[in-house]
Amino acid sequence: MASKYALLSVSDKSGLASFARALVEKHGYVLLSTGGTARALRDSGLPVTDVSEHTGSPEIMEGRVKTLHPMIHGGLLCRRDRAEHLAQAAEHGIALIDIVAVNLYPFEATVANPDCPFEDAIENIDIGGPSMLRSAAKNHAAVTVITDPADYGRVLDSLDSADGESLSALRRELALKVFNRTAAYDAAIANYLDAKLPENAGTGAGPSLPSRKFNLNLPLAQPLRYGENPHQRAALYGSFHDVFQQIQGRELSYNNILDITAAARLVAEFDKPTLAILKHTNPCGVASATNLLEAWNLAFETDKQAPFGGIITANREVDAALATAIAGIFSEVIIAPGFAPEALAILAKKKNLRLIRSTADAAVLAPQIEVRAVVGGILAQDADNALVDRAAFKVATKRAPTEAEWEALLFGWRVVRHVKSNAIVYAGQGRTLGIGAGQMSRVDSSRIAVWKAGEAGLSLKGSVVASDAFFPFADGLVAAADAGATAAIQPGGSMRDAEVIAAADARGLAMVFTGVRHFRH
Repeated sequence: MASKYALLSVSDKSGLASFARALVEKHGYVLLSTGGTARALRDSGLPVTDVSEHTGSPEIMEGRVKTLHPMIHGGLLCRRDRAEHLAQAAEHGIALIDIVAVNLYPFEATVANPDCPFEDAIENIDIGGPSMLRSAAKNHAAVTVITDPADYGRVLDSLDSADGESLSALRRELALKVFNRTAAYDAAIANYLDAKLPENAGTGAGPSLPSRKFNLNLPLAQPLRYGENPHQRAALYGSFHDVFQQIQGRELSYNNILDITAAARLVAEFDKPTLAILKHTNPCGVASATNLLEAWNLAFETDKQAPFGGIITANREVDAALATAIAGIFSEVIIAPGFAPEALAILAKKKNLRLIRSTADAAVLAPQIEVRAVVGGILAQDADNALVDRAAFKVATKRAPTEAEWEALLFGWRVVRHVKSNAIVYAGQGRTLGIGAGQMSRVDSSRIAVWKAGEAGLSLKGSVVASDAFFPFADGLVAAADAGATAAIQPGGSMRDAEVIAAADARGLAMVFTGVRHFRH
C-alpha cells in the first residue's frame, strides 16, 4: 500500500506537535517537512522526512529554494480522477501529498516595525509557502490544505469521521481561506513596496494612500442584522473587535458601529476626564472636568433632548456615580476604557444597553486613511488628523484672546472637527454650549447652535465660537457676536477675510485663524 503524505512547514508552531502526532499515529501519514518545523517535530519524538531528502534536491540559496520542485507540486496538483495524471506521477516517481499545513513568513509583523530594514522586509517575503498553498488549494478536491492552526482540530475530526462529504466541504472552505490569506499577504507586500517607490518618498503615499493600486483585504468580523435601514444587507469587516469589546447588551447594529467609531475618535482628542454624547455621529454635548460625573452634567446640559437613544463615550473608567446618572436616560451604547464592578451592576438592569470597552489609545483610534464608495470605485484620502497647535495659529484681530478664551477656543476647535459641515460650536472653558451641524448655510448652523443653547437655558454671553471652515461673509461672525461670543476660531482664507476681521475688530472680538479646514461631508 502506498504511503500517505502530509507536508508540514509552518512559522506558527502552535498545536503542531499534537496535530502531527494524530496524523502519524491514528491515520498513518508520513510527515514531510523543512527547517525549523522538521526540528520541532523531531524534538517531539515524531518521524520526519526532510523535503530535500524526498525531492533528492538540497535546499539552496540560503533556503530561498527548497519546496519549488516537481516532487512537491506534482504531488499536490496531480488530479486523482485523471488516469494520465496518475500515470505521469508514477512514471516520475512523484508521491501524492494529501495534506498540507503551511503558514507564511511573518511579513506583516516584520514591516510593522518602523525601523525594519528594507533587506529584512524582502527576506520575509515568502515564495515557497504561498506556492504550496495555492497548489494545494487549487486541487482541494483531493488535498486538504491548512493555513490557520485553529483548523487542525476540524481536519482531524473530519478524518476521524471518515465522512467523505464532510471532508469535501471542509476542503473547499479551507481552500477559500487559503486564497483569502494569500490575497491579503500579496496586498501587504504591494502596499509596502508602493511606499518605498522613489516618487513616494516623503509624500505620505504608501500604506496610508497607495499611489499605484488600492489593495484591501479584510476578514469578516461580524454579519449584521441589516444596514442603515432594515431593507439593506450589511456586514462588518476588519479588526473592529480588537479595539472594541462588547460586554453587555443587544447585538451591535450598522449605525451603532458608525456611532462608536465617531464617539471614540472624538473623546480621544482630550487628556482631561472627558465625556461626549453623540447622535447620528454628531456630538450633542461634550465636556472636560475634574471627574466624569461633572463632565456628564456639563455635556448633558448642552442638549437634554437629542441624547435620547444616543451614544455616550468617556475617556476614563465609568464608576457607580456616573452609571447612576447615565441610567436615568435611555441610551443605545456606552463606550469607556473600563467599567467598575458597581457600575456594571447598575447598568446590568438595562439589558439591551450595549456596553463597549475600548482598548485602544488615541494613536490607534486616529485612522490613517478614509475610504468612501462612489460610482465606479472608491475615494480615499489621508485622515483628518491635523494637530491642534496653538503655536501654529495666527491671531488675526487687533485684540488677542485672553488665556480663558484660548482654553475655550482650543476646546471648541477640537469638537468642531467632529461635527458635520457646515459646523458651528459655541463653547466655554471645557464644555460645549451650543452645536449647529450639517446645514447648507453657515449662518443657519450658527442660528441652530444659538437656538439649541437657548432651549437648554445656557447663556452664550462670554462664549467663543468655532467654525469648521472660513466665514465667507461677515454676517456669520456678526451673528456670533450678537449671540454673546467674545472670540472666534476659524481656518481663514476667504476672499473677504478683511471684511470679517474688520467686523470682529469693530465689536472687540478676538479671532484666531488656524489655516486648517475641517469639512465633514
